[in-house]
Amino acid sequence: MSENISTRRKFLGMTGLMGAGAVLSSCATTIAATPAKKNLDAVIFNFALNLEYLEAAFYLAAVGKLEMLDAAGGSSAKVNLTGAPAGFTGKNGSAMTFATPAIREYVEEVAMDELAHVKVIRAVLGSAAVEQPQLDLGPAFAAAADLASGGALKGFNPYANELYFLHGAFIFEDVGVTAYKGAARLLVDDKPAGNLENAAGILAVEAYHAGMIRTLLYSKKDVSDPVLTAGLTVAQIVQAISNLRDSVDGSDDRDQGITATGNAGVTSTSNIVPTDANGIAYSRTPRQVANIVFLGGAAKGGFYPEGISGNKVTGDYSSILSL
Repeated sequence: MSENISTRRKFLGMTGLMGAGAVLSSCATTIAATPAKKNLDAVIFNFALNLEYLEAAFYLAAVGKLEMLDAAGGSSAKVNLTGAPAGFTGKNGSAMTFATPAIREYVEEVAMDELAHVKVIRAVLGSAAVEQPQLDLGPAFAAAADLASGGALKGFNPYANELYFLHGAFIFEDVGVTAYKGAARLLVDDKPAGNLENAAGILAVEAYHAGMIRTLLYSKKDVSDPVLTAGLTVAQIVQAISNLRDSVDGSDDRDQGITATGNAGVTSTSNIVPTDANGIAYSRTPRQVANIVFLGGAAKGGFYPEGISGNKVTGDYSSILSL
């Protein structure tokens, strides 16, 4: 799929990350400078780059194109796929098996979107872009499934079948949406085609992805398998994942599954779009996002066994993890 067919995949390409530190406002005879807001844009985008590496690797492996991550500045060698079906490598056409052609096409499209995000954020950050960290797309999923199901799901791997893959995608897509939503208030460069607008553009793409994944899962909400899923329905597994995210990201209850059951404030049968009472998508702070992808670890663990990459000046995330 060509990157040139969609302008939404190039929205960061012509922008810089460091915007003006203060905004001037004028009023008749008085010109006053608004107090400068600390510019953390590069830090925020490097944090986002770590997340995009993960999503790109997850989807590219599914369609047998993980090697494309190398050309984009990532590293397929730093992706752990232990536990995947025998013979599956995620590279050079060694893709997982999809029972539904349309779902295979959806995953291909999302893979190209996520790869484009990696490329464009790296291009904008330039020499300040952090390298790809070690990524765990094998044991981390098994650990997450074990935690979410209370031990009912053992040896879970998202590449085993398309339904398992959708469950894995559910973990990442909702987190991506809430991460970009939460970061909006921290960005300084809000000029036309600046960082705030571009982050909103990425958020929109991630929301499209999340809505698709949630819709596909809802269409199979009553499906269960006594062996593969220990008799749990898709809706129950999704709710368990949602509950797990809630248990590690903080003390409040903001995460939502795909049905009204178990979701406070949801009155309709389906819950494709998780929102608050005002129909607004909820936010997560960088700290809450990190808690989820580390599966509760403070600085590493889960999908980032050695932590996120921060070996450059703009990769010191203490300034945003405390916000």
